[in-house]
Amino acid sequence: MFLSHLFANECLVSMKRFGELPDGEAVHLYTLKNANGMTADITNYGGIVTRLLVPDRLGRVEDVVLGYDNLESYLDVSPYFGCVVGVYGNRIKDGKFELDGNQYQVTTNSEAGGSPVHLHGGDKGLDKVLWSARPIVNKNSALLVLNYVHPDGTEGYPGNIRIRVVYRLTNENALEVAYRATTDKTTVINLTHHSYFNLNGEGVGTPLDHELMINADHITPITAQMVPTGELLPVKGTPFDFTKPNKPGDRINDEHPQISLGGGYDHNWALNRQGEEMELAASVYEPSSGRYMEVWTEEPGIQYYSGNFLDGSIIGKSGVPYEYRSGFCLETQHYPDSPNHPNFPSTILKPGEIYNTKTAYRFSVR
Repeated sequence: MFLSHLFANECLVSMKRFGELPDGEAVHLYTLKNANGMTADITNYGGIVTRLLVPDRLGRVEDVVLGYDNLESYLDVSPYFGCVVGVYGNRIKDGKFELDGNQYQVTTNSEAGGSPVHLHGGDKGLDKVLWSARPIVNKNSALLVLNYVHPDGTEGYPGNIRIRVVYRLTNENALEVAYRATTDKTTVINLTHHSYFNLNGEGVGTPLDHELMINADHITPITAQMVPTGELLPVKGTPFDFTKPNKPGDRINDEHPQISLGGGYDHNWALNRQGEEMELAASVYEPSSGRYMEVWTEEPGIQYYSGNFLDGSIIGKSGVPYEYRSGFCLETQHYPDSPNHPNFPSTILKPGEIYNTKTAYRFSVR
């Protein structure tokens, strides 16, 4: 099956079959294309961005996200390539938290420092479910609307949580991700997007040579369990200071104890927020191609992950192994383990409330 609609400004949405799940359910791949040749391929399995074609300063397009070109590989093994993450993105200490006087135990599907933790929604988070999908195209953008109901008790979370994620590719070369959720029981929620970027092009060179800026004066330092201590640590004078653009590769081997605990960069930066609207959280520049990416968000934090668990065992779309730190993530979010830290911005969602937040990855050239 193939659907498309083309306007004079060349916004396009198309769809094709991407495979099927073990239970026989069909999975589809949707292609969003704007007037400038920028293209995003997104599957309704996990809401995964499988390909993101972005022009360089000479107009040549390259795929700037890591991933696979087939569904079977995503089903086999994937370190959250390009997916929607939740119900709670990042980690929860021991998988435990309290709401309204009730204790909850969610799945502990990861381990750090010899102790189990809850990671990215559990064994079957939002990255491993089939979303209903509806493509839309209008005058200036192409959209994919994804919907899913996370049933009460799944992975230990209370509430039937109705979730909508909208990917929007604009003619301004931005990939926007808008999240909306409601619940029928008090719960916690922290949704994010988990693309691994390499602005050289997927499988080419090292993103440790990119120039990174993060608009934050503090990180939330972690324990050996890779969950926050509850404190805020100033970045000034540390390898975590990206308030001005710097190459991560120049700092990642520093002997700072937080670098050691994270195995590199795998930390939440507490953003310098001025209000509740979209604000610049981070930027990345790749000098050889001229590609420049800005991350704008309404969220209070961002996780910079330097791909520390990539080890060359995964063969990507281009047939090249994904070596150590060959991709990076910038995951906009509320802070990790927030349900256990009352001083952190709240992640509690109650019946009658609406979880509503947006992030945009804006691309240009220099």
